[in-house]
Amino acid sequence: MTGYKKYFDAYCREHGLNLYLSFEMPAGYKTAKGTFDASSRTVFINAEGLDKEPEYERMFYLFHELRHASQYLEPERFNETINRSVQYIIMFDGTCYKLVENHYLKCKLEGSEGYFTSLYLGQPHEVDANTFAYEQTRKICGDSAGLKELFDFWMPRQAILKGTYDRIFSLIDEKTKGMT
Repeated sequence: MTGYKKYFDAYCREHGLNLYLSFEMPAGYKTAKGTFDASSRTVFINAEGLDKEPEYERMFYLFHELRHASQYLEPERFNETINRSVQYIIMFDGTCYKLVENHYLKCKLEGSEGYFTSLYLGQPHEVDANTFAYEQTRKICGDSAGLKELFDFWMPRQAILKGTYDRIFSLIDEKTKGMT
C-alpha cells in the first residue's frame, strides 16, 4: 500500500495538527477519491478506489485533502479570499452548501452544468488545494505527464471574472438565511 500514513503523519507533525486518517469513505462519498471532515478532523482517502492508480495520483489526493484540513483548521495561514471560500461548496449541478457552526446548509442555484463546473474548479480554496497537492506530489514522485494531466484536470478551464464568487456566495447566503 502507498505510504499514506508516512506522509500524513509527517504533515501533521509539521503543522502541529491532530488529525485522523481513515480509508473508510463516509456515506455519500463512496466514489470520491478523498474528502476532509472538519468536525471529526478526519482525512478520508478512498485507498480501495485508488489502489490501481499510479502513486502520483494517490499522493495528489492525500495532499489535496491535507491542504483542506489546513484551510479549515489553520485559517491564519491563508488569505481572506481562501478563508471565505472554504465556507462554501459549489457542486457541478448547482447544489451549494454553506458551512455554519460545523453544519452544512444546502441550497440549489439555477444555471448550466458547465457554469457550475467552472465555478467548482475555480473556487479559491480548491485551486489552492490542487496547486499544493501538485507541488508536494511532484517533490515525492517527480514531475510526469500523468501528474501534470491530473493537475490540469482539476484546474479551472476558464478564468472566473472578478467579483463572481462574491456574488455567488452572497446568493448562497441569501438562500440559506434562516436555515438551521
